[in-house]
Amino acid sequence: MWVHFEPVHAVTYFHPRARAAYEAVGLRGYWRGYFAGRSAPLGATEAGPVIAAFFSFAPPMVTRALPAVWRLATPQEALRARLTGAVQALAELTYELPETHLAEAADLLEQAASAAQTAGRVLGAANAALPIGEYPLARIWQASTTLREHRGDGHVAALVAAGLDPVETLAYKVAVDMSPVNLLGRGWSEEQWHAARERLTQRGWLSGDGTVTDVGLAGFEAVEEATDRAAAHPWQALGQDGTDRLRELLEPIARSCHTLIPAGSPIGLPALPG
Repeated sequence: MWVHFEPVHAVTYFHPRARAAYEAVGLRGYWRGYFAGRSAPLGATEAGPVIAAFFSFAPPMVTRALPAVWRLATPQEALRARLTGAVQALAELTYELPETHLAEAADLLEQAASAAQTAGRVLGAANAALPIGEYPLARIWQASTTLREHRGDGHVAALVAAGLDPVETLAYKVAVDMSPVNLLGRGWSEEQWHAARERLTQRGWLSGDGTVTDVGLAGFEAVEEATDRAAAHPWQALGQDGTDRLRELLEPIARSCHTLIPAGSPIGLPALPG
């Protein structure tokens, strides 16, 4: 299900209308909109909680954005901009789908999101507490975002339990299939990257030439399995028939949204099957 709801959430990062909505409230520049929009459900927070919850960003990069962005826009303004931009993006991407299709997808997504267990999941809980949207596209995006952040919180917990720090996690992904630009773009220096690679080598996850070992593959597969287990409850609650129907409804929406995600994105989202 992740490959079906993650692209819906991701329009907030990659669609021009989302960027324009943030700029309209004074959040100019990609990272101002990103940090303000994604952290706004937490309120006017300082950098510390966001460094912890977002996990993969170098602390200096976060502290440059927070709390400074709240002098440009309040969390409430950022939330309105975030939803406005996402809905405008989805309207452009789904205009051929009938309203009944979107309304049914919204109903099922909200059923799944309402079953998300938020204890220990800060971003999932904060998004789950937001008001439900009035129209189907707003409901689809908000429920997808709650499910996305709920899953992400569980993924971070699995990484921490596996003893991986943020830069080690990104260094591992670079060794597998991710461009180093994404690692450096999240504020980590080349020195920190190389030090993380050395730690992974000492752990047996990388070989001396920087390629991933069988130990590393098995270790990260265990992280992914733990992530899936932690994210399973909404789909168990929705049931097999409801989940299959939602997947069918999300298929054309996700395929359209997926075209926005750049190749090699740090989201690591695989192509939809079929």
